[in-house]
Amino acid sequence: MSGGAAAGTLLSVIAGASLLAVTARRLHPNDDLPSLGRWALADRGLGTVWTWWLLGGTVFTAYTFTAVPGLVYGNGAPALFALPYTIIVCPLAFVLLPRMWAVARRHGHVTAADFVRSRYDSAPLAMVVALTGILATMPYLALQLLGIRAVLDVAGISSRGVASDAVMVVIFAGLAVATYRYGLRAPAVISPLKGVAVFASVLAVCWLVLTRLGGPGGVFAAAAARLPSTSAHATLVLTPGQQPAFVTLAIGSALALLMYPHVLTAAFAASGPAALRRVSIALPVWTACLALFGFLGIAAVAADVNTPEHSAEAAVPMLVDRLMPGPLTGLVLGAITVGALVPAAVMSIAAATSFVRNVYVEYFHPTATPKRQVRIAKAVSLTAKAGAVAFVFGLRDQDAVNLQLLGGVWILQIFPAVAIGLYTARLRPRALLAGWAAGMVCGTVLVIRHGFSPVVPLGLPRSPAVYAGLAALLLNLALAVACTAAAEVIGRRSRPARSG
Repeated sequence: MSGGAAAGTLLSVIAGASLLAVTARRLHPNDDLPSLGRWALADRGLGTVWTWWLLGGTVFTAYTFTAVPGLVYGNGAPALFALPYTIIVCPLAFVLLPRMWAVARRHGHVTAADFVRSRYDSAPLAMVVALTGILATMPYLALQLLGIRAVLDVAGISSRGVASDAVMVVIFAGLAVATYRYGLRAPAVISPLKGVAVFASVLAVCWLVLTRLGGPGGVFAAAAARLPSTSAHATLVLTPGQQPAFVTLAIGSALALLMYPHVLTAAFAASGPAALRRVSIALPVWTACLALFGFLGIAAVAADVNTPEHSAEAAVPMLVDRLMPGPLTGLVLGAITVGALVPAAVMSIAAATSFVRNVYVEYFHPTATPKRQVRIAKAVSLTAKAGAVAFVFGLRDQDAVNLQLLGGVWILQIFPAVAIGLYTARLRPRALLAGWAAGMVCGTVLVIRHGFSPVVPLGLPRSPAVYAGLAALLLNLALAVACTAAAEVIGRRSRPARSG
């Protein structure tokens, strides 16, 4: 491969995407973005097509398109839980997102924590929801940089060199300028480019794989023979012992995804509930794309691709490098890189909005004008991007992965307050806080105790290994319900005493 050709093509794609972001003002050319609703949610004016591109591009990140095939490359069938997980998300989104949008529009909410503040009249609970969302989002944002770093390495730009660091800084600097000025409209404009580039690239690479490796039968036969050499427990078919972990991972991840601030930010930008329902119905197209990337992970095994140690996410970029000439490799790797820009921008905007609305205004400056809120949100958004870059430069890649695994467990613990709160306010705020605290501690301890594995044994006789986040959520819900029931009993018993 010609590393210079690949690197040049890759950088040209990145430059084109950055220039496209600067044209975001064309969505609403006469708008000076004087409020958070306009800056962070594009004035809630994105139609069905724009929302589909943006929400799909936000949920299906560049790291997803490298990590899932990387997990398949290293572990086989268990890594494919991402497919049922993203399918389960679709009916959940169909039910939850339109209802949440309607409530948010009616009351002027911009974040999920705004809804919790209004629903339960509890500032501490709202702050917990906001901070949990920010805490879970930051390592997720850093992972987008890790995906870019893996791509740059294959493109001939050393992932540990000054050139790689400089390229990543330039990429995010361009996006930071666009999002600073135009908010959510910048990633909204980039999202169709991401979608078209990713769909076209994966179809082209899959066609090459099937042509070069003897069709589907040849790919799976070669992978089945070579997979045990990548991991002693790797298999193309789930064993009975792996099935509980597979199911709980799929369900727990689906419940967690819709609680992330960046997903809700993209959804709140839709023009109405009907648009979100149509988008939810069409989201499986993105799952089909992810399935093709998973197939490429199997193809990487079949092609005997050897990734560096602890860098399985490089499997697909290395497979592309092997199959395609330099310029075409650069185009495909550029598509993956552009795929990181959309979720990274939305994540930084969502984290900034949560901080401003539910921490800064609530506790530090209650009389802040809309214009000042936007100004602070812009500064925090820049800080979030800079923090992600510094995080990747300063810590090991595995640290970011470990924190992201914890982030999935943490974000799931706000599900009772947000999702269940959409349908009932019966659970008491203090009970929800107690459940949240128990779930956070339980989930964190389980994951860390088992070497940062999201799948853990429950410690009971003959109990299977399950997703730690879902186990923590069940404890969370049980405690919230129990504390609410106890508070109601105590309340009923105290009323006659006060009236007498």
